[in-house]
Amino acid sequence: MWALSVNNLTKNFGGIKAIRDINVNIEKGKIIGIIGPNGAGKTTFFNLLTGIYSPTTGEIVYNLDSQVRTKDLKPHKIVHYGIARTFQNIRLFKEMTVLDNILIGFHNRLKYGVGSTLLRLPSYYKAEKSTHEEALELLDKFDLLNKKDELAKNLPYGDQRKLEIARALAAKPKLLLLDEPAAGMNPIETKELRDLINWIREAFELTIILIEHDMSLVMNICEEILVFDYGNLVAQGSPEEIQNNERVIKAYLGEEVEEC
Repeated sequence: MWALSVNNLTKNFGGIKAIRDINVNIEKGKIIGIIGPNGAGKTTFFNLLTGIYSPTTGEIVYNLDSQVRTKDLKPHKIVHYGIARTFQNIRLFKEMTVLDNILIGFHNRLKYGVGSTLLRLPSYYKAEKSTHEEALELLDKFDLLNKKDELAKNLPYGDQRKLEIARALAAKPKLLLLDEPAAGMNPIETKELRDLINWIREAFELTIILIEHDMSLVMNICEEILVFDYGNLVAQGSPEEIQNNERVIKAYLGEEVEEC
């Protein structure tokens, strides 16, 4: 069963074709890697998947709890349908506590309205109590509970990454998009990240798509890999198939490749 279907997806910026006629289906429950040289269109692809950009042509269909076409949906609406992401440059609220950063991740799930908030009705207190308890449980799962009152900016780099992922999970997504989660990490932190991603997939029953330049991480964690080059999807397959794909090797080495 597929979680995501991309059909004839293209994105132009003026005369520049950042994404060119992409067609791909992503199977539910898989960890999928996206690799390619800088400027290959990987982050543009993520921005299309999450509604930051609208496609020039084509469509994106999510098949999570129900089928949803994202062409005309904004990012805050897409979150409601079970899609969450992190960013290449960590986007935490640095001057807020670790706990408050997690609580923000629950915003799309809160059911009480403005009236309940202003009047402090029982529904408001019930929702706030439940959300606070869930946030603490999530921090505990990520070994951040003992740092809940620290400012996010004071966390070590690896813990900031963990916090950003935990905040994304607060929205209870079915599909998690990770944009270069290992960027800036040392080998020990990268190994911990690999174990964390594997655990997240099992514990939260997620489909995970990640953009990553660390080939060791990609080859050891991903079940399928998509390779982008100049906005084109030039290869798709298992880690073994990708490692032995001549076009992929040439794309990374910068050699000319004959058009298929």
